[in-house]
Amino acid sequence: MKKRAFSSLKFTIRLLLYGVCVALLFEQVGFRYQEAAGHNVINAFTQKRFEDFYALPQNSLNMVFIGSSHSYCTFDPENFDSRFSILSHQMGTPLQHPDTSYYELKEVYDTQTPDVVVLEIYWDVLDDTFEMKQANSFFEVLQNEARKQEYIKEVFPLGEKVKYFLLPMRFQQDYFAYEANEMEKKIEQKYGVQKKKVQTQQGVEYYRSKGYVYCDMGMLDTEYDETNQFKTLDGKDWEMDKTQAGYVKKIAQLCEEKGSELVLVTAPVAVVSMDYIQNYDKIHEKMAELAREVNAPYIDYNIINEQTGMLTNANFRDDAHLNDSGVKIVDAHFADWLVENTAFFRQR
Repeated sequence: MKKRAFSSLKFTIRLLLYGVCVALLFEQVGFRYQEAAGHNVINAFTQKRFEDFYALPQNSLNMVFIGSSHSYCTFDPENFDSRFSILSHQMGTPLQHPDTSYYELKEVYDTQTPDVVVLEIYWDVLDDTFEMKQANSFFEVLQNEARKQEYIKEVFPLGEKVKYFLLPMRFQQDYFAYEANEMEKKIEQKYGVQKKKVQTQQGVEYYRSKGYVYCDMGMLDTEYDETNQFKTLDGKDWEMDKTQAGYVKKIAQLCEEKGSELVLVTAPVAVVSMDYIQNYDKIHEKMAELAREVNAPYIDYNIINEQTGMLTNANFRDDAHLNDSGVKIVDAHFADWLVENTAFFRQR
């Protein structure tokens, strides 16, 4: 009996030791994956955008822009501040979904009380329930650990929570992308293999001020046809995700509680991209209905451009984002629209 109990104890100890070794190995692999993933992160502009926001004097902002890259490639705070003698800031992050917009806005309200909140709503971030990559982009610049934990608790699906805290699973995709790129470099160096030459954009891009990144580049030739991301988009097939729509409603409620006017905007995509999209009116109608549900004024610059022709393909840096020439055109129009559609700007 004692011998059997001793054998059972030895087995348990070995099993525990094995478990500890596996856990340590798993942790080391995770750190290695995380280190490799760090090489893939190019977030300097977003980092500077948030550093400047955190340095603002308390309660100094009149207007804040939130949303995806379509926000920070459309709205230059200087264009509004110089006209209205106000202070505004651009807070867009890559691929930002409304769930992130909501928690980012809560972060804004910790130190600021903006009179106007401009939420950019782009259909491609309104049709999926959760997206880890855009959450990570936000976490990289968020200086509030409690808010990060709140976000993980309230937004992450259970499976994504597990993946997030298990580093090898969280960074696996980034790690293999990094390793593949490193292997490709070694093969090129060893065997003299040359990549097919890829057309590069001409022009400059740099962080200017108040969260805005200046860019005067134009679209690549391939984006007029073969690489245009909108070639297969049909508005009849597009459905808004209930979770993301719910966060737009939560944003509206938060703005009301804090005394801010909420404005919804859809930034323009390139003229050639709109030519490819079928039944865009179906997408527009669903987003306009969401705006009506939250009782917020809404403007869609794809519709505006179809009506006015104020933008050409030359005003875009790629098939979906404006360059600075287009920013100036849209911002001038939007400033006039704000005067007509918001109490704050009507009084200025």
